[in-house]
Amino acid sequence: MCGKDIYYFEDFKRRYRNAFEEYIVQVSDNLRTLAMAESTAKTITRYDTQSIPGLMQTLEYADALYRMTGFVAEERIPALVQSRTDRQSILRRHNRPTCLFYVHEYALQTRVGDDRIMEDQYLRLLFNVHLVRIIPADAPVIASSCTLWEYEKSMPVTFIEADLVNVFVQDPGAIVRTRMMFDRLAEVALDAEQSRTKLAEYVGRPR
Repeated sequence: MCGKDIYYFEDFKRRYRNAFEEYIVQVSDNLRTLAMAESTAKTITRYDTQSIPGLMQTLEYADALYRMTGFVAEERIPALVQSRTDRQSILRRHNRPTCLFYVHEYALQTRVGDDRIMEDQYLRLLFNVHLVRIIPADAPVIASSCTLWEYEKSMPVTFIEADLVNVFVQDPGAIVRTRMMFDRLAEVALDAEQSRTKLAEYVGRPR
């Protein structure tokens, strides 16, 4: 019907094998799939409980976070930090994705680096508060950190990031549960003005 032989189809399956899998697991320092998924998304919705979202991190915070966790060889940290910084360029595009980052107050309270690094990080969030909603400290941690990417012509993807592995999920049931989680976060999160006030409190704290 297609005028192609079996070798063509075997090569096609080999090159695009991940496109047909509902669950893809990769080692955590494989960033090519992550960068591509972010750069082509129409909307990005992210929830973080222990640290600031990668797309919102300052260079110094990202460096200190890698060193604090201890899962990466020290000589690889500069390249990983640069990669994380390069990914942030999508927020400066004229056709940038619509982004919303839910940040649990625990992440604000977790000290990464010194006082100056934390103050600069709070200021970065405050400057981009239109993209951020703070989950107050008295709200329960309802799930682990995760991301929902939505696309113009492709299926949504749930992304779960861990120290050892990254998991990309296209299972329809998992996507439904992810959307339910974000609906719940929207109910408990501070609104835009309340989030601004909360971040201003952290910026204004004495060192």
